[in-house]
Amino acid sequence: MAAGAVLLVAPLYFTFVFATHGRTEIFDNPPPLWFGDAAVSNLRLLEERLPFWRNLGMSLYVASMTTVLNLLLCSLAGYAFAIYEFRFKGTLFAIVLGSMMLPAFMHMIPSFMVMDALGWIDEPRALYVPAAASALGIFLMRQYIGSAIPPDLIDAARIDGCGELRIFWSIVLPLLMPALGTLGLITFIASWNNFVAPLVVMRSAENYTLPLALRSMQAPNNTEWGALMIGSAIAMLPLLVAYFFSARRLVAGLTSGAVRG
Repeated sequence: MAAGAVLLVAPLYFTFVFATHGRTEIFDNPPPLWFGDAAVSNLRLLEERLPFWRNLGMSLYVASMTTVLNLLLCSLAGYAFAIYEFRFKGTLFAIVLGSMMLPAFMHMIPSFMVMDALGWIDEPRALYVPAAASALGIFLMRQYIGSAIPPDLIDAARIDGCGELRIFWSIVLPLLMPALGTLGLITFIASWNNFVAPLVVMRSAENYTLPLALRSMQAPNNTEWGALMIGSAIAMLPLLVAYFFSARRLVAGLTSGAVRG
């Protein structure tokens, strides 16, 4: 386990180390193993090449909107699939699961055509609206609600006079916190790292998300690797913070219902 941890942590460590060295020092043999003094110059060079802080804000906005919409819509859909009985329930859920099997590149052109027809090209909503209710999120919520929330609790609330939305908001939603933490972290990371969708619908450098903005710095030659590394290091910080605060809930959400007494 220690050897595996070293292999996993090494790329992160060297990203932060290389962020403090210049382009020539990065390619020394052997490469630098400790932090240097070029972090400020790398950051200035990054700001000259990119509207970096705007790109960072765009990534935060898109990832946050995608996460909030997924938590709301997927929990509602999962609650409906787990608790209610309605016509074509099995068929609709099978369609949701089937959509998980389709490769992402298959809907690139249709998504672009829809966004173009709506006039959303180069708009942030073209990124978070299509991703507002993921099939994985609906499946996760449905499985969690079916295993962790007894139907008798819902029936007792109805007998007490609670409406359906009040039951969901006041009773079900507080019990979903482990699963919501899991889904929120997965969704935020997936949206933050998304490269293909911004590549398809974004046109101006000011509206690039961080993965696309950092990729635009790379060239066959004359790539400023120090600036690219410090941009990558800053881009990783929100993910590390999110994981630090959500790791316990992530494990609880993924393992809930796996063991029954």
